[in-house]
Amino acid sequence: MVLSFRPEGIYCPAGDFYIDPWRPVDRALITHGHADHARPGHRRYLATDIAGPVMRHRLGNIDLDSIKYSEVRTIGGANVSFHPAGHIPGSAQVRVEVGGEVWVVSGDYKTTPDALSTPFETVKCHSFITECTFGLPVFEWPSEAEAARQINEWWAGNAADGKFSLLGAYSLGKAQRVMSLLDPEIAPILTHGAVENTDAILREQGFDLPATTYVTPDLAPKDYPGAMIIAPPGALGSDWARRFRPGATGFASGWMRMRGVRRRRSVDRGFVVSDHADWTGLNEAIKATGAENIYATHGYTDIFARWLKSEGYNAEALKTEFTGEAIDAEEPE
Repeated sequence: MVLSFRPEGIYCPAGDFYIDPWRPVDRALITHGHADHARPGHRRYLATDIAGPVMRHRLGNIDLDSIKYSEVRTIGGANVSFHPAGHIPGSAQVRVEVGGEVWVVSGDYKTTPDALSTPFETVKCHSFITECTFGLPVFEWPSEAEAARQINEWWAGNAADGKFSLLGAYSLGKAQRVMSLLDPEIAPILTHGAVENTDAILREQGFDLPATTYVTPDLAPKDYPGAMIIAPPGALGSDWARRFRPGATGFASGWMRMRGVRRRRSVDRGFVVSDHADWTGLNEAIKATGAENIYATHGYTDIFARWLKSEGYNAEALKTEFTGEAIDAEEPE
């Protein structure tokens, strides 16, 4: 097999490297900077040049080599290349070719384009390791335009009522995606430190984000009437957030498609915004690869694998330590 599955993670014997390993290894190829994929403790890292700066911010002084999209790197007996996954800026699928056989590890991916991420690219292969975080038919995403309309109407209505709008969004990827949907003419945009730190890194890389104000301890909320405040979900119920009163709370996630999740998160409004493929996206992406062998990870793996088998694929569910966009995780990245 081109890739095998070890306790440390997904392993390539021909190249003696791992892809997104969850235990410390000598050489790790990383699909993107979210914490369930880019973990500390590896001796050497390889990731896209776009993902690199955020990974250094999150992981510290690591031995990190970078690679551009579609650049082919020979590692041992394997030819490796990284291809856009459309998940967050710099996210990649990893293509591994050994002796003419091609495997692709998708990492996390989204097939519909947004304003920040390099659009998803189909990579033909014999075997495809796919996430299925939202691998049920109920998960269908609205368009970017519709998501923007819903968020901006909510924000404008709150501002007109003299309220702040506090929106929970994970600090890497989701927060910036939400910001790209906002109409800055409504009111100021304020950010939690975890979000602002990531914003600063992406701005240095040339990403076009709207102007924001970092919420410091001495910031006076009264000076920012009707503001939109973007923060990690876990901050919404904290003392940090209570200074913005009166306020309305919202949460941006694919899980908002399911009844009861908004109530569990104790927010006033849920917005269906996900950086993962929905049901249609998963099925279209898998079909487009031309792969006969499909391995499903993190999500509705057993259900999705059974569905794929019924569609004629040789499909198998894999147990990994990836979490995708977990319902209750505070920063499941």
